[in-house]
Amino acid sequence: MLTVAKGQPNRSGWQTDHQEGSNGSAGLNWYVLWTRSHCEHLVYDQLAAKGFHLFLPEIDVWSRRRGLRHRSRVPLFPGYLFLRRAMDCTSYIEVRNARGLVRILGERWDRLAVVPDGEVEAIETVLHAHQPVLAHPYLREGQKVRVTRGPLADIEGILVRIKPDKGLLVLSINLMHRSVAVEMDCSNVAAA
Repeated sequence: MLTVAKGQPNRSGWQTDHQEGSNGSAGLNWYVLWTRSHCEHLVYDQLAAKGFHLFLPEIDVWSRRRGLRHRSRVPLFPGYLFLRRAMDCTSYIEVRNARGLVRILGERWDRLAVVPDGEVEAIETVLHAHQPVLAHPYLREGQKVRVTRGPLADIEGILVRIKPDKGLLVLSINLMHRSVAVEMDCSNVAAA
């Protein structure tokens, strides 16, 4: 599976404006734009035409239509794209007026949720490496999860430890205040 991302073109293929702005550009932050279903490109195109710096990570996936396999490009995070900007009230209003945009994540225009630079850089690095990338459910230690595949399918428990390849799933009998733990492949669990 090939990985690609939409951004500003350069000699190496594409470049996000985060790379340009990371050299001492004080006040620039990454924000998350939440779009209507399948409107990521619509919002991207409108805001890019106005000069906003956006990052829409995409991957190529195989799908089957009319019995034929096709490779199509889809957003890595469906319904979301990233905006790098020093946000003021005027910019906020201009972004909010984009057709297809639901909202910018955060409480108000002056209290928007900021994505740490390192998290966006990690996604950029993975996409530049041209390694196979798959979307994966967000799991955290202590979260209630359900096993989706394998001999323990449909069992629910608490994920207490995550290693790179394995997690520890705790199954509890609340009435008895007793638990058992089983080591699981984290790719076989989903949030309950």
